[in-house]
Formats: sequence, structure tokens, C-alpha cells
Amino acid sequence: MQTPRYEYSRAGIQERIDYLLELSLPFGLVVRYAVKANPFPEIISMMHGAGIHFDASSSYEATELLAQGVPGERISLSSQQSAHNLEALLRQGVLFVATSLKQLRLFVATPGRPASVGVRINPDMGHGHNKRTSTGGTSASFGIWHEYIPEVLAAAKEAGLTIDRLHLHIGSGADPSVWGSVMDRALEVVARFPDVTSLDLGGGFKVHRYGTEVEADMVSIATIFSEKLRAFETQTGRALRLEIEPGTYFVAHAGVLVATIDDIVDTGETGHIFLRLNTGMNDFLRSAIYGAQHRIEVMNDSAETGEYVVVGHNCESGDLFTPVPGNPEEIAPRTLRMASIGDEVRIYDTGAYCASMRTRGYNSYPDAHEYMVA
Repeated sequence: MQTPRYEYSRAGIQERIDYLLELSLPFGLVVRYAVKANPFPEIISMMHGAGIHFDASSSYEATELLAQGVPGERISLSSQQSAHNLEALLRQGVLFVATSLKQLRLFVATPGRPASVGVRINPDMGHGHNKRTSTGGTSASFGIWHEYIPEVLAAAKEAGLTIDRLHLHIGSGADPSVWGSVMDRALEVVARFPDVTSLDLGGGFKVHRYGTEVEADMVSIATIFSEKLRAFETQTGRALRLEIEPGTYFVAHAGVLVATIDDIVDTGETGHIFLRLNTGMNDFLRSAIYGAQHRIEVMNDSAETGEYVVVGHNCESGDLFTPVPGNPEEIAPRTLRMASIGDEVRIYDTGAYCASMRTRGYNSYPDAHEYMVA
């Protein structure tokens, strides 16, 4: 089969679906798939068939989900950009989350809108393995800044609107105690919205891809969430349904990017040996922008190893697969099997935010094909 290509494991995705659907929360749980992680149609079909709901990050994603047969009431739209077809989406039952005061005003003015809406609040709290993966705090544009909550409540009251869903997302992490702090802050915000019945904490549940990275234990996290929600119900009489939006956690491990070594070059005795692949940032961008780490394997039987810097085929010095962890500005050679031109290379855990987040069309290279495998 030709390279480059993405292979997605149907069994791996199903395993995660089953695992997340088994989680139990005291007042109900809605598990949504964050479509931006990977909108491959067969993945969407698997999620829909299993009863998973969906999170759309643009009105275009929501429109594509509807076209694939997903009912509007199972789609939640929370977008940085105002919806281009809000009236049509609302008519089909899509749940809307306003992420700015402008978006809230647009919702109020939309003909035939529902009487209730969700809002996303930036709670002045962010977390991630670097600044580019933190989605809360003063450096993040996501959601309505918490100091503007009085304006949100006043606008809703004036419009006769009920705010029944609250969305907060602060970034990514694996530590259950961090998620406990997130829930504490979220419940402080919920307390200011008397009609909220559903709390959406977004995604960001980390997976282990390489080295010392720690994978989120969703059972432990769900236990902490349950304790916090029960305590809130005891104190306030309000039983909140929880929503989560895993994307990475659903599909990251299920994907492999398969490439071929097109060339091997070096920069002399004191320099580096570079494996040039027939793919790059036009197919895979995470390492170049985040310094993200992925396990890489040269697919041969060599008993010898070498120190290699793995790079892409684009005319960019930043087209790099082996950066320093969290620092895409610096390179970090990997110990790999002794490689030859023509060897196949597999880059693992590429099911999420890889094919969906590539610099498509750069240098006019064609896209890597995507396949579902057993």
C-alpha cells in the first residue's frame, strides 16, 4: 500500500468508546466526540452508531455532521467564529453555546431560536503542557471572560432567555487533582447561573504518546467529579448533569502515520544524520507547533541502531518530527534502527489532531490517504 497514509484501528476506537460509555456520574453523563480531533467519516459513523454525542468547533463541522445523518439534538456547537448559518442549525435542533457577548446577541436576534442557550465562560484558569495547549486564563480568547458574567445574565433576562448549559474548558492534563481543581472552579461559576442544569467541562484528557508522559485515568477523574457534584447537590439542591468532550482520548492511540524514508543526509562528523520522509507538516503538524512527542519506528530487522533527526519533505526548517519535548525550536535526535533509503517508518498515536490539523496543500504535496483497518 502506498505511503504516506494514515491507518485507523477500528478495534482501538471501539475500545475507547466502550470504556468512556461505562463511566458513571451521579446525575447523568453525556459523552461527546470533539469532531476537530478527526472528522474521518468512518470514525463519525462509529461514534454515532454507539450513541456518542458530538462537539462541533465550527458551524461547518456542525453542517457536515448533519449531512452525515447525525441528529441536531446530538450536536453541540461551540465556535470561535460566529456561525454562518445559525438559523438553519437551530432549526435542525443543534445546541448552541455562545462563546462571546456578540454571539449571545446574534442568538437572541435569530428568528425561531429556542428559549434556552448555553454559554462558554473563561474562568481565569488554564492548564496544558505548554501555552499553546492552554485554553483558559488571560492569554486565551476562548469563552466569555468571567468578569462579564453580570452582562451575560442581564442580556439573558432582557431577552427572556434561559441559560441552561455552561461550558468551561481550560486545556489538557492527566492529574486527577488538577481536574478536581477545574471542577471546583467550574462549580463556583455555575453557582452564578441559577438555571444551569448541565455542565460541560470540554476535553483535554491527556494520553501517553512518548517517554514519561502520563495518561489520564478517566475512572479516577470521574470519581473526583462525582464527589464534587454530590457535594454541590447537597449544598445547593442542584443536581448537575456532566458533559465531557474527549477527542484525543477517543482516537489518538488508534492512528498510525506510515511513511517512507525518501533520503538520508548529514551535516558532517559534528552534525546530525537526517531521515527525510515522504511526508511532513502538510500531513502532520503537532511536533512542529507544539514540540509534541510521538513514538517513531523504522520498520526493518536491523540489530544496529543510529542517532537520527527525523524531518519532513516540506521546504521549512520547522518541518520536524523529533523536536525537544515541548520546544519545537530545537531538535532532539532519536535512537532508531539503522535506517536505509526506502525503509518504511511508522509514527504512532496519530489518530487525533494530525490529519485534521495539517497544513494541507503546502508545497502542493498531496494529502496522505486515510484508511480504517481492523
